[in-house]
Amino acid sequence: MTPHFRWPEFACRCGCAAPQSVIVAYQRMAEVLEVLRAEVKAPVNVISGYRCAKRNAAVGGAPSSQHLVGAAVDIQVEGHSGQSLAALIDGLIALGKMPDGGLGTYSTKRLTCHYDLRRTKARWHH
Repeated sequence: MTPHFRWPEFACRCGCAAPQSVIVAYQRMAEVLEVLRAEVKAPVNVISGYRCAKRNAAVGGAPSSQHLVGAAVDIQVEGHSGQSLAALIDGLIALGKMPDGGLGTYSTKRLTCHYDLRRTKARWHH
C-alpha cells in the first residue's frame, strides 16, 4: 500500500474478506498515516482498522462506525498516550498536513487514539 503500511494491518481481525471498496479506502488512510509516521519518526501501529458488522458489534462499535467503511483506525505510537497522539494529529490537521475528520480517545484504552476520514469534524476524549 505504502512504504510502511500493508493491507493486513488494516484487515478485520476476524479474518473475513473485505469488500474491494474498503481496501481502496484504506489505501488513502495508509497515505495519510505516512504523514503521521514521518512526524513522529516511529512506527504507527494499527490496533483496529476495518471491522465487518459482526466484529464491530462484538467489540461494541457504533452501528455507523467509520471502521465499517474503511475510513477509521485505532492507532498507537510507542512513547505517546492516546491523548498526546490526538493532540499531535490535531496539530497536523491545523497545519493542513492531515485531513480533518473524527479524532478521539478512550478512557479504557489510554494508549490508543481513534482517527477517521469522515467528511465532518468530530472530537471526543474520555
